[in-house]
Amino acid sequence: MHKVSAKRQVTLPKVLCDKTGILPGDYVDIFEYNGKLTVIRKLRGISRGSLKHLKALQPISDAESRQDALHDRY
Repeated sequence: MHKVSAKRQVTLPKVLCDKTGILPGDYVDIFEYNGKLTVIRKLRGISRGSLKHLKALQPISDAESRQDALHDRY
């Protein structure tokens, strides 16, 4: 069992880090679902360029985008 520090930090066991490939300095995401936490190792650059093939149909300003988002909410 692991103790949460006053800064809400937890040390990940080396055995689990070795199994999942988590190394010192790596980034992880932590998600909560139904009261359980899941730690996922982030892979740098994994999504780089994944949306580059998408093109806007028309130029839209920040103000127009904001107005459109507000319109959809109400």
